[in-house]
Amino acid sequence: MRNSTRHALERAAELTRNNRLVEAMAIAEPVIIAADEFESTEIRQWLNEHADDFTKGV
Repeated sequence: MRNSTRHALERAAELTRNNRLVEAMAIAEPVIIAADEFESTEIRQWLNEHADDFTKGV
């Protein structure tokens, strides 16, 4: 996965934890849509492994 994609997902998780879901989606959605099939698989795996990142402290 590209560093820019990982950074966008991490930022989206941070925003989600801070109840800023609309902003989180605005950051994450474009990178998810632009991903090719290989990166999509990596994104899916990352999201599964980091689901708690989106809810910690909420």
